[in-house]
Amino acid sequence: MEDMYIKPGNQERGWNDPPQFSYGLQKVRGPPRTLLNQRAAPPAAGAVGPPSAPPLTHPLATPPPGQPACLPPGCIATTPPPSGPMRGQREVDSSQSEQPEVAPDVDVVVLALDRALAACRQTATDQVCNDVAKRLRLLEDSWRSGRLSFPVRRRMDTLVQALQSGHWDMADEIHRSLMVDHVTEVSQWMVGVKRLIAETRQLSPELLEPLQKSAEIVQDPVPH
Repeated sequence: MEDMYIKPGNQERGWNDPPQFSYGLQKVRGPPRTLLNQRAAPPAAGAVGPPSAPPLTHPLATPPPGQPACLPPGCIATTPPPSGPMRGQREVDSSQSEQPEVAPDVDVVVLALDRALAACRQTATDQVCNDVAKRLRLLEDSWRSGRLSFPVRRRMDTLVQALQSGHWDMADEIHRSLMVDHVTEVSQWMVGVKRLIAETRQLSPELLEPLQKSAEIVQDPVPH
């Protein structure tokens, strides 16, 4: 076998020169090599290639027009919401709360308190009634000068209505809430209102009748 790959040595070269190999014989007998740096030739015209696999689609992808949508197992189809504008309950409540409230009338509140004081003068001492009258003037001055906030005026209007209707516990509860929530606004005159509630509670029904009639006149005014 060595004779097939080695040629006879060159007689003109030295004794230790390597023999000459036959590269042509190795090229013939060697296996064919695959060239990886060459591009594959395009298919000939008219040749039929292998069938391509269908594209994978997501279960929730939009189907082509004319085909029903396929849902994965366990999913339930739901009806889409209407495209028109919808108003939630929160928007309705906010729109209602944004409506302006009717401001309490200072004349109505002061008149009702003065009528209650006039009824108490028949049973209470002059010192008590004069102190209550002075406190009520402070209330009126603070109201008319704009030093009372809207929550204080609204609660005072409710307190007067409870006083005229004979709901003493409700009037006393409103008085306490004002002392707790708005003490800086009501501290100068709320003592007189508290004393007026206590004195009015002890009046007889006959003495309370003018106060209750004045409430009916305010609630149902006679048209002119």
